[in-house]
Amino acid sequence: MRLYLGRFLALIALSFILGWIVSEMAAPIAGVLVAILVLAIPLAKGYFYLERMQQLTLLDAGKVASKASGAWGDAFSKVDRIVMDARAQIHVLEARHNRFIQGFQASPNGVVMLDDDLHIEWCNASAENFFGISFRKDNLQNISFLVRNPDFVNYLTLRRFEHPIVIQRMGFAHELTIAIQVFPFGEDQLLLLAQDVTDLQKTEAMRRDFVANVSHEIRTPLTVLIGFLETMQSIDLAPDQRNRYIGLMMTQSYRMKSLVEDLLTLANLEANTSFAPMQEFDVVAEMAALKIDAEALSAGRHRIVFEVTTQTGLYGDRRELHSAFSNLISNAIRYTPEGGQITVSWGLSPSRHGLFSVTDTGPGIEAVHLPRLTERFYRVDGSRSRDTGGTGLGLAIVKHIATRHNAQLLISSVVGEGSTFKLRFAPERIL
Repeated sequence: MRLYLGRFLALIALSFILGWIVSEMAAPIAGVLVAILVLAIPLAKGYFYLERMQQLTLLDAGKVASKASGAWGDAFSKVDRIVMDARAQIHVLEARHNRFIQGFQASPNGVVMLDDDLHIEWCNASAENFFGISFRKDNLQNISFLVRNPDFVNYLTLRRFEHPIVIQRMGFAHELTIAIQVFPFGEDQLLLLAQDVTDLQKTEAMRRDFVANVSHEIRTPLTVLIGFLETMQSIDLAPDQRNRYIGLMMTQSYRMKSLVEDLLTLANLEANTSFAPMQEFDVVAEMAALKIDAEALSAGRHRIVFEVTTQTGLYGDRRELHSAFSNLISNAIRYTPEGGQITVSWGLSPSRHGLFSVTDTGPGIEAVHLPRLTERFYRVDGSRSRDTGGTGLGLAIVKHIATRHNAQLLISSVVGEGSTFKLRFAPERIL
C-alpha cells in the first residue's frame, strides 16, 4: 500500500515540476496543460485496464488477454484465477442441477414443486401427463385452478398432508388412477408426488373378483352336497332314489375336485415365470392319445377329425403341453352341439412356426367377448361352464402354458359357424 501511495505522490510531484519548468520556459498555461497531461496519461491507462478487467469478469469466453505489467498485471492474474474458479464451480453446479432434473424427468412418478400459494414452480413430464398440465404454459399458475377435481382441491385447501389421497379419472384420457401426497420442504415450499396406481387398482379388483368367483364356484356344489346329505340323514329313501342322490353328490364332488386341481395348476403356472424346459415332446404320439380321449369324452355325439401334416415335435414340458392341448379339445367338445364336428390339427407354417389348432362347428362367440376369454372364470354365458362341467379356468391355464412355451394363443370365431383356437409356437421351440 505504501509503495502505491509513494508512486502516486511521485507522479504528482513530477507533474508539478514539469509544469513549472514549461511555464518558466514558455507560458503558465502551457505548464498547466503539461501537468494535466502527465496526470491524464496514467489515469487513462487505469481506465483502460479497468475496462479490460470488466470484460474479464463479464464475458463467458476464456481469459481476456492483457499486456499489463506491474500492479495491474498482478491484479489481472488474480482476477483471472478467481473468475476461472468461479466459472468452474458454476459448471459443476449446472451439471449437478441438470442431472437432478434428468433424474426427476426419468421418474415414472409425477413431481410438482409448489410455492406456499400453490403456484407451480416446476414439474416433470409424468406430472404433466397425470394432471393434464404443461409446465411451459402453466408455470407460476395455481395448480388448484388447473386441476379442478373436488377431492384434489379440498386436499390442497385443508392442507392435511399426513396421508395420501387416491383420485380416479385423471390424465389426458381420464383413464388413470393416481395416488397423491404433498410434503412441505424448504422455506414455505411444497413437493407434490403422484404415483400411477391404475394397474395396482386393477390387480386388487381382479383379486377381489377371483376370491368372490372361487367362493361362488365352491359354494354351489357344497350347497348341493349338504342338501343331499341332510335329506339322506332325515328321510328314509328307497334304494334307487338313494343311489341317484349319491350319484349327484359324486358329480358335485368331482366338480369341486376339478376346480381345486385347476386352481393349483394355475397357481403353479403363475408362480413360475421362467420359460419351460427344452425337453423333446413327440406331438404326433400325443395326437394319437388325444384322439382316444376326445372320442371317449364325445361318446359318439360328434365327428372327431385329427390331421397331422408334419412329423416334427416340440421342445417343452410334456405335462403342460398335454394340459393345454386337452383343454382346447375338451372345450370344443363341451360347447359343440351333438352332430357337430371338431377338427384338431398339427403342422408347420411357411415361417416354421408350429401350429396346433382346434376348430369346432359350435355356436360361435361374439367378437366383444374374445379379448376376455382367457380371464379366470370369465363366461360368455353365465351358466355355460356349469352346464358343460367346465371350471372357467381352462383358457387361463392354456394362456399361461403358451407364454412359458414361447407361443401365442390365437382365437377367432364367427357366431353361428364355430370357433378356432390356435397355439402358434416360435421356431426355436420346433424340434
